[in-house]
Amino acid sequence: MKRLAGKTAFVTGAASGIGRASVRLFATEGANVVLIDIAEEAGKAVEAEIIAAGGKATFLKTDVTSEDGMATAFRTGLEQFGRIDILHNNAGGSSGRDGSLVTAPIEELWRVMRLDLLGTILACRNAIPAMVKQGGGSIINMSSVVSLIGVPDLDFYTAAKGAVSALTRTLARQHAASNIRVNAIAPGITMTERVLAASGGDTSRFPLSQKQILGPASPEDIAAAALYLASDEATKVTGVVLPIDGGASAW
Repeated sequence: MKRLAGKTAFVTGAASGIGRASVRLFATEGANVVLIDIAEEAGKAVEAEIIAAGGKATFLKTDVTSEDGMATAFRTGLEQFGRIDILHNNAGGSSGRDGSLVTAPIEELWRVMRLDLLGTILACRNAIPAMVKQGGGSIINMSSVVSLIGVPDLDFYTAAKGAVSALTRTLARQHAASNIRVNAIAPGITMTERVLAASGGDTSRFPLSQKQILGPASPEDIAAAALYLASDEATKVTGVVLPIDGGASAW
């Protein structure tokens, strides 16, 4: 039997990278998938791919930092599929403008806080009441290995992802009685389109690469961890920040 048969998953940042790998895998494992992303062309392409393969999917163009937009997206997805069993908060990312908090432009702090932290909060804010009503669910946030170890010159991104890790733990404690599990994944260097573009395919120039003793991950590696946390195999797992970092956090 497929591991997510009969379940519905909402995935933010679903049009590319880890989000796209996750919705593909979730759909293959039997889930209905709601794709939430601001990139319309790419999102619709993933939606069409899943439907062509026999899955059920809907793409909703949404800015995850918009309170009204997220409320509309979750209402629409719930109207279509009737429930939300899985929320995978994947939208986020750092940029080349980050650096030392002494010198980096303060606008980058607000950008990354809105995208990585506020986007996660708004998704949880809309998903949790529905999960409480239906009797449970699984929330999978996206943190980063930078929230677990010190990585120079990513100060604003580190702050945002540290907040996501802390939020994950407090939500896990608050909602366990409602059978809602809340976990996070903390990837290291992962070969998404954004990382490939930034590195030219050579991640050795990133300081973290020397700690990542098993090498960089693929988006599919992270999606596999998300599938485990989404599935009934993880029914006793909550409040965990799971590193998928090639061993970087072991140092």
